Amino acid sequence: MARVFVIEDNDGLRETVASYLKLEAHDVVVFPRLSGVSEAVTMQSPDLLILDVMLPDGDGFLFARRLREKHRVPIIFLTARTAESDRITGFEVGGDDYVVKPFSTKELMLRVRAVLARTTGAPDGSHVDRVIASWTLPRSRKKTTTVAPDAKEAILTMDAARHRATIDSVEIDLTGAEWKILRHLGMNPAMVVSRDKLLGECLEYVADGSERTIDTHVKNIRAKLGCADWIETVRGFGYRFAGEPLQSEK
Repeated sequence: MARVFVIEDNDGLRETVASYLKLEAHDVVVFPRLSGVSEAVTMQSPDLLILDVMLPDGDGFLFARRLREKHRVPIIFLTARTAESDRITGFEVGGDDYVVKPFSTKELMLRVRAVLARTTGAPDGSHVDRVIASWTLPRSRKKTTTVAPDAKEAILTMDAARHRATIDSVEIDLTGAEWKILRHLGMNPAMVVSRDKLLGECLEYVADGSERTIDTHVKNIRAKLGCADWIETVRGFGYRFAGEPLQSEK
């Protein structure tokens, strides 16, 4: 069971979504507008926000950007905006998924399950997801100006059990989708992974504008890692992880 906040100004849609979530045994709190949501997030620590983009008292994208500065709560955007630029904006501000109205409630519930599975670190039975893994980025692979020439080799560590990622022991704040993509790439070092593969393995659904969706997530990951050279772009195909395995422990 997860605690889910539903922020939607349409009364009928808000209650429908809440009803379906309750059928799946989730603890649901509803809001008709943004007022009070930030305070409730601080006090109740929800597992997921289902957030309308256009609300009477504010913009959902702007609210999400500000919220992500303080909280890691996953976000699924609900919106009537269909433009690819809006979808990309949703991911750039830290959204984990983006659902366009009108939508199937069954599809939304599948998206909810997928996001919760990614963000809670629920085991999927694979050995890979039960280990702490670390990688190093050799100095010779650092090409960007963001890293000083004499800087030491950076170490990236991902702890699946705690759903925690660090660079040189400093924790980095990844969304659920970013976590899955980075971990998938890290577990296949030096291999070229297609965007379609990342979409299917890490986001678990096919979305319109899928290539841009993956590209946006990778852009965000690079920024959070502090160095773009961790993930190399293979033009016309996908991405390759440049880090080298350092250690792996149960």
